[in-house]
Amino acid sequence: MSPKIVFVTDMPVAADFGKEMAPAGFELLVTPARSAEYKAAMAEAEYLVGFVDMLVDDQLFVDGPNLKLIQLLSAGYNRADIEAARKAGVPICNNGGANSVAVSEHAMLLMLAASRQLVRQHANVAAGRWRGNDVPALHELRNKTLGVIGLGSIGTKTARLGMAFGMNVIYYDIARLTESEEDSLGVRFRLFSEVIQESDIISPHVPLNDKTRHMIGKTEFEAMKDSAILVNTSRGPVVDEKALYEALTTNQIASAGLDVFDEEPTPPDNPLLQLDNITMTAHMAGPTFESHKARVRNAFDNVQRVNRGKAPLWIIPELMD
Repeated sequence: MSPKIVFVTDMPVAADFGKEMAPAGFELLVTPARSAEYKAAMAEAEYLVGFVDMLVDDQLFVDGPNLKLIQLLSAGYNRADIEAARKAGVPICNNGGANSVAVSEHAMLLMLAASRQLVRQHANVAAGRWRGNDVPALHELRNKTLGVIGLGSIGTKTARLGMAFGMNVIYYDIARLTESEEDSLGVRFRLFSEVIQESDIISPHVPLNDKTRHMIGKTEFEAMKDSAILVNTSRGPVVDEKALYEALTTNQIASAGLDVFDEEPTPPDNPLLQLDNITMTAHMAGPTFESHKARVRNAFDNVQRVNRGKAPLWIIPELMD
């Protein structure tokens, strides 16, 4: 019997790539999460692929007793019950940096939009206000200090893009680079508090866990430059939204660019939606056409590795011990 892959997605582009790139010799089922078809297929499934971190709990391993690998198409996995996977002995792997180009480019997009007040300018032109008396203060990225928090795949690419714009890049990460690695990349380590204090633009690229939840809050905003810009393309709860609102409305910082929120979709009464010194997108940094194909390619490569008896790539850090 051919090994079975259950590929969970409700995104047509990902489903199309899944069918197009399915490895030979495997049985593939493409299905939405929790459908009747999904539940029936899990009884024989050996590989679960997709945006499936929310499905990882004790019941998953009851329904899927033959699982060998949970392969995420996402970088984040904060909804997964990691202890349930540990008890079942099934590795969880994320997307191997497949969306790192997309997210790092989006981070730069938000930096530029905030620095040039793009949304405000667009609104003025669309409303027939050409320039008038409303000339916003616009800034260049060149010679600004970019503080990257978390120098993984996405953080590293963001650092490189920042340097391409002529920015000075400092970083904080619990896994500090060697001096030669810093020289090669062109970045310099700073303590977390120093990144907060010294940066003109701060861009966190960390997973969401107990240590990173609200890692940027009231204390950090009070320590930032009043000209600082915060950009968040990681996970919403990494930033304390209430503290961010206060910082933006009391001129503790100049502006922000957000792709992620505490609650998604963010509710219409979120006070951040009423501000004109913030640029917002709807958790759209990662899902580009190109990244979807890269995600599926990485996923099926990992499935085939495990099927050959090799250890999978990109196991989440919590399951590496």
